[in-house]
Amino acid sequence: MPFRPPPHHLWLSLRHIAGHVAITLLAVGIAFALPPFAEYILYSWWPQVRDDSQMLLFTEIAFAAVLVVLFNALSLALHYRRKARMSGVAALVHAHEQSDWFSRREKRNLLRRLPWKRDVAIMAVTGYGTFSAADADLRHVLQDCYEVRVMLMHPDGAGARAYVATHADPPAALASLRREFAASLDYLRALHAAGRQVALKLYDEAPFWKLVFTGEHAWVRCCHDCRDFGRYPEYVFALQAEKPARGFFPAFYTYFLNQWNDPRHPDYSFESDELVYRDADGREARREGRPGDGAADGPPPALAAAA
Repeated sequence: MPFRPPPHHLWLSLRHIAGHVAITLLAVGIAFALPPFAEYILYSWWPQVRDDSQMLLFTEIAFAAVLVVLFNALSLALHYRRKARMSGVAALVHAHEQSDWFSRREKRNLLRRLPWKRDVAIMAVTGYGTFSAADADLRHVLQDCYEVRVMLMHPDGAGARAYVATHADPPAALASLRREFAASLDYLRALHAAGRQVALKLYDEAPFWKLVFTGEHAWVRCCHDCRDFGRYPEYVFALQAEKPARGFFPAFYTYFLNQWNDPRHPDYSFESDELVYRDADGREARREGRPGDGAADGPPPALAAAA
């Protein structure tokens, strides 16, 4: 079967080609316009200006203003070039805030363009705002993935109680957190029943980072405050294939792998609906019942945006 590039790759290639053609045509146009322009300056415009003091003063002021604009533009270009270089070292490819409509739109476009349909790894609080809510960014995306690895906070552990302690009403916040967790668990069970390779682990510490790994991109947001961590910016770091040790992608991915491989974090068994605890050698030590069984009935409200 002949190889057919994805439509978005073809569109990007056409945009690059069109950009090069436009720059080439602009350069050719400037080259052809220079001789007539120089002739006009020397033989038509300058003879009129040199004998008119007011016109000469106006010309000098206009020329000075143009120089100021050009030097400011050059200074801004150098400034943003330095920032772009630092972003390149950090491997930062995108950043957005929830309140910025254009940034949210750019995030959705970036999600559509990424060729990462095979596997996704997630470390979140409840996962509700990430993939199980009706308007979650990854709700429909995960249905196209082959392998999904998810780490969520244990809704009955000490970490959950510490996490909601800063809330104005901790008991209500904890009940909301458990309802959100239950909704996420039901969604993952549906994915597993549909034949997707889904793995779920629970951690018991109060979280600090929300992490989503989509192929070679890491989506990072601070989530230490349960009241509304949606106000924190979200950053996207990319793996640099030519320099894989550079940037923040390997740091966050290593952190995720360390948490994932930590034997203290139990696995969830989709077959028996139980938590499986293992020892340091990976052998099963004990089992517990379904986490979050004490969750109150009712739809899960948004405890924290994009949890």
